[in-house]
Amino acid sequence: MIKPHGSDTLNPLFVYDAEKHHALIHEAGDLPSVVVSSASAANAVMMGAGYFNPLTGYMNAADALGCAENMRTTGGLFFPVPVLNLVEDISAISGARRIALRDPNVEGNPVLAIQDVEAIEELSDEQMRTMTGKVFGTTDPAHPGVAAFNSQGRFAVSGPIQVLNFSYFQADFPDTFRTAVEIRNEIREHGWEKVVAFQTRNPMHRAHEELCKMALETLDADGVVIHMLLGKLKQGDIPAPVRDAAIRKMAELYFPPNTVMITGYGFDMLYAGPREAVLHALFRQNMGATHLIVGRDHAGVGDYYGAFDAQTIFDKEVPPGALEIEIFKADHTAYSKKLNKVVMMRDVPDHTKEDFVLLSGTRVREMLGQGIAPPPEFSRPEVARILMDYYQSLD
Repeated sequence: MIKPHGSDTLNPLFVYDAEKHHALIHEAGDLPSVVVSSASAANAVMMGAGYFNPLTGYMNAADALGCAENMRTTGGLFFPVPVLNLVEDISAISGARRIALRDPNVEGNPVLAIQDVEAIEELSDEQMRTMTGKVFGTTDPAHPGVAAFNSQGRFAVSGPIQVLNFSYFQADFPDTFRTAVEIRNEIREHGWEKVVAFQTRNPMHRAHEELCKMALETLDADGVVIHMLLGKLKQGDIPAPVRDAAIRKMAELYFPPNTVMITGYGFDMLYAGPREAVLHALFRQNMGATHLIVGRDHAGVGDYYGAFDAQTIFDKEVPPGALEIEIFKADHTAYSKKLNKVVMMRDVPDHTKEDFVLLSGTRVREMLGQGIAPPPEFSRPEVARILMDYYQSLD
């Protein structure tokens, strides 16, 4: 099986030992505490689950800036984005060496993790601008990732953490949320060696389904892990439970048996385009995938990134050997009326726009909201039904 990033074995930061876990929960009640941002909570979940291996906690300012500027910590570890605990008000934890981090996304703000505080540093406007510009490729406050990053606060609380729960993800998505440890174990149980990961924050239409099948066939892979983001999205995106139901229905009906795993991870979408694509590759390596599908405008939003920037970053900016996972580069896929199947557009240079079944996202949402199923060449009818029920429930 492929090695995790940065270490020989996966080192999740969740405290699995029951006795130790109980003692830490008890200790947390007496510690100074802070309710962290949703992004900081998501970082803790990802570290707890082993996805952000080999990090042992939140980065300090120097490491965060190093990752933003050249994708390396001061110690030389390759990591494509800063992993920070940014706090707005430090009055409750000032001077503390050990603190409890409370969950902003669960009622009652239960303790999510315990952190040993190595430093509390106030980041300057220039440092925040540098990190924002490098990670997101823009400082435009209208960019949802930029807005979220800059709304958390300016105090970077760094140091190792011990994770005590997985926020709302385990309770809300018991059939879907999986840690990197669990996915590695399941891949091993399947006996899969070559494993393709597919990232999604949306329901999967015919083009996505066929793209996974193309990757399976082209790579002669054993299976595909459909790995959906379960955390916070921008306004207007389809909620995770609806996506989950739609994807499960598609896999159940249209994939060969024992070729697909449907799982999810607890993280808030960054919409950081190329940098997020590299992060996606890193944590898919940690969960045991040997290949990641990177398509057109992967992890993008609006017009901030070029159509294939998320592919070229692996050739131009990721140093050779930094990651072991390989990238399956995909073009835009659509149903060809000429060939009566879904194809990658680059593979059919003789086609014109009229030869494809193409629908804009806006048009699809309008149709679903009106109870009109998109054509079966675009969306499987069983998937369309789930999405129609959701959109009509909004009225």
